[in-house]
Amino acid sequence: MTQLVILSSVLIGAFGFPADLVLYVMVPGTAAGVLIGDLVYTWLALSLMRRQGRSDVTAMPFGIDTPSLFGMVFGVLGPAKLLTGDPMLAWKIGMGVTVAMGAFKLVLAFAGDWARRMVPRAALLGSIAGVAILLIAFLPALKVFGDPLVGLVSLVLVLVTLVGGVRLPGAVPGALAAVLAGATVHWGRALLGGAAPTQVALAIPGLHPALPWPTLAWLDTLGLLGPYLALALPFALATVIGGIDTTESAIAAGDEYRTRDILLTEALATMAAGFAGGVVQNTPYIGHPAYKAMGARAGYTLATGLVIGLGAALGVIPLLVALLPEAAVAPILIFIGLEITAQAFVASPSRHAVAVAIAFIPAVAALVLIEGGTLLAGVGKTAADLAGSARVAWDGLLVLGNGFIVTALLWGAAVVAMVERRLAQGAAVFGVGSLAAMVGVIHSPLPSGALFWPWSVETGTPLRVAGAYGLAAALLLLLAALRPAPRG
Repeated sequence: MTQLVILSSVLIGAFGFPADLVLYVMVPGTAAGVLIGDLVYTWLALSLMRRQGRSDVTAMPFGIDTPSLFGMVFGVLGPAKLLTGDPMLAWKIGMGVTVAMGAFKLVLAFAGDWARRMVPRAALLGSIAGVAILLIAFLPALKVFGDPLVGLVSLVLVLVTLVGGVRLPGAVPGALAAVLAGATVHWGRALLGGAAPTQVALAIPGLHPALPWPTLAWLDTLGLLGPYLALALPFALATVIGGIDTTESAIAAGDEYRTRDILLTEALATMAAGFAGGVVQNTPYIGHPAYKAMGARAGYTLATGLVIGLGAALGVIPLLVALLPEAAVAPILIFIGLEITAQAFVASPSRHAVAVAIAFIPAVAALVLIEGGTLLAGVGKTAADLAGSARVAWDGLLVLGNGFIVTALLWGAAVVAMVERRLAQGAAVFGVGSLAAMVGVIHSPLPSGALFWPWSVETGTPLRVAGAYGLAAALLLLLAALRPAPRG
């Protein structure tokens, strides 16, 4: 719900999109993908439950992809609106890019099971553990301490019930109690004369049903999509890798879904969202073990899909968001981040712990880029205004942070290969890293993080990074050749 509100506020407030187009076309279309994906994931959970004769199967979480939401807003929709001056044309371009992202993921989905077998668990889980602790947990922690009276009450309830296992009177679920307690403090403070949140409620539009309908209007923009796809496709690739990671996370928690089914659902839901007027891709969410720990089974995805899909279509989503303060909801995200991070270490062999840990480093760079960009914007500056050592540091963050999920996956896999002394396999991983760096899948020096041809960028950074990975691969191959043969 929060993401849909962010999407709406930025497009309307920052780029001047008509409110009716955003609230009653883009938002319902985007939410339609959530509804479809959640319905399928509910069905997959029920099927697994029947096959295994279990009642504790938890459905995979599913929703709107957060990184690509900002990528689509600031890299596709906003620039297209500024370039053409036509919000309808920009919307059609956004639809076309979303459909293309879904089609790209559809092709990659059939390699999901193979990738899960080939990539070590420490690399898969470590790549999302960095996201979990640094983005899912840390950023919401800022919301908690932005309003500690609300946030800490909610956080303590989350930790004491979901981590400490303390049962509340009446068996009230801990997550629900935390949100209700935080919201009660929030609204009680307002009634007692504190900072009243009435301005948010007053800004909510009236209820206005807006059912999403399939459209092919985006076909008119096929010739305009090229420059935007270079930015969008890495986000699609990242969600495929994230889907593989989250499937591995669910399997480690005891629910053995087939990777191909999870990825196919993600791809088809994204395409459906684009056809229905949506402009943001869908993805399975990180956090299955945490949802399982909270007692979620198959019904919560059904409820999520209905609330988001039908709520957006009926115009009630902004109202619900206004009633739930961010500081009261943020602690649930903190718990999810902690649970995922812990699982990455526990579910991987102990000797692979260093591989999990190294996967955090690219996520640190991504976090600093996000917060650094926000701080610069707050004083009316951009990265282009930096000079000297500050600019060198920023460029290093950019190269390390762009494509951070893929980078973390490759680093984790390479370290596992070294730990197991499979040096040729580690060299192969670095070889893949070299090719990926050459075209910007990882370590893109461009502020947008877009893909490129090696000869099309002014800086020599891609070739230097690709060469460094190639040299690392050669070094491992040399060490492999120098190792004495095992005695038979």
